[in-house]
Amino acid sequence: MSPEADAVLAELLPYPEDGSRADGPVAVDATDRLLLDEAAPLIERDPDGVVVLGDRFGALTLGALALGARHVDGYQDAITAEAALSANSARASRTLWAAHRHLAENAPVPYEPAPIGITGHDELGPKLFAGARLVLLQLPTSLAELTEITEYVARHADPAVTLLAGGRVKHMTLAMNDVLRASFGQVRASRARQKSRLLIAREPRSDVGPPTYPVTARLTEREIVDAIGAPEAAPAAAPAAAPDAGLTVVAHGAAFAGATLDLGTRFLLAQAHRWPDLSGAEPLPTTPAYAPDYADGRPIAIDLGCGTGILATVLALRFPGAHVIATDRSTAACASTSATLAANGVQAAVVRGDAGDLLPVPDGWADLVLLNPPFHDRTALSTDAAHRMFAAAGSILRDGGELWTVFNTGLHYRGALQRAVGPTEHVAQNPKFTVTRSVRKVLTEESVAGG
Repeated sequence: MSPEADAVLAELLPYPEDGSRADGPVAVDATDRLLLDEAAPLIERDPDGVVVLGDRFGALTLGALALGARHVDGYQDAITAEAALSANSARASRTLWAAHRHLAENAPVPYEPAPIGITGHDELGPKLFAGARLVLLQLPTSLAELTEITEYVARHADPAVTLLAGGRVKHMTLAMNDVLRASFGQVRASRARQKSRLLIAREPRSDVGPPTYPVTARLTEREIVDAIGAPEAAPAAAPAAAPDAGLTVVAHGAAFAGATLDLGTRFLLAQAHRWPDLSGAEPLPTTPAYAPDYADGRPIAIDLGCGTGILATVLALRFPGAHVIATDRSTAACASTSATLAANGVQAAVVRGDAGDLLPVPDGWADLVLLNPPFHDRTALSTDAAHRMFAAAGSILRDGGELWTVFNTGLHYRGALQRAVGPTEHVAQNPKFTVTRSVRKVLTEESVAGG
């Protein structure tokens, strides 16, 4: 890699962190560098038509520009990754421009450097890949997500496209090669370097079939059927499920658990008969200036980290008089949730944001929050997102509002929930999962004085 590109990468930080935490993320990893080294001669020959997918902190996007790409089209599923790219673009802008000037001045025929730029796309679709001749990809952990990506590249990119997909060797499988071969005529693996390796795909197949994703399935598990039923009906008293009982789920490739009911959500749904009955929730004071659409006194329920929208859909079906809001940082999750809601004939607001930070209601308005927090960030075990979501729930809920959380029992979240929200009790536990109920308690001078 050129010294100029190295100088740009040296500017980057693992936003929103500063990189000083010993066990924290790094802004540029060995896979980023391997991808950029392989891309460098391709960009030198053809600086146009570069697409970057799955860029975590901007290393691939800004690195490609530093190597001479005139423009990069990018797609990042996580809104947090978009924020990191934006922050690092501003941070490294001068160094990046200096790299472009150096390339222009030292070319065989010197030229005046043209403006450089980045176009961020808000969906994984044909427009993203139109004219693409080089695609750089941090390999996703999910074969479903990889399948959806490679099918789009094969269908819509330039026939001369090269796809460079990189990952850590310990997380790569032969099944990834098979996914690429289904869409490309030529697939090979690079030599490993610093425990990273690339899969290099060329010659998009002309016989790629209809899109595999999104997928649709009908879920009729007893926990779903019972949770959709009337709030006062406990599971033991529920009648046998009707043939059409349940709900339809729609899932894009990157959505957690796909078109299935994951075990954590299943266990949380099994406690639905204990959730508060929102049909009798007390109206909140109205403040139309802040949230006119939600200031009608109807209760508000939030699916925080909505995934494919199963919980949001259950809430909308169980409490048809409530406002339901679903939120997730993932574009694929939000698209899946919107499609799941539509497939079941219910409505809810779907908001893409990090840990509920862009919800359309003021703090202290929600009556109920359901949460099945993630405990992985890509391939790494991480509880950072869960703690941000606990804090968000503590802000979102009104005094007396409830947060119902399901989590892996070994994570011992009860203390964190009590600090972030309020009094927390274990509601149910099985060999793998725990469900807790946290009641928001707003401390006032009077409540503190009264103990």
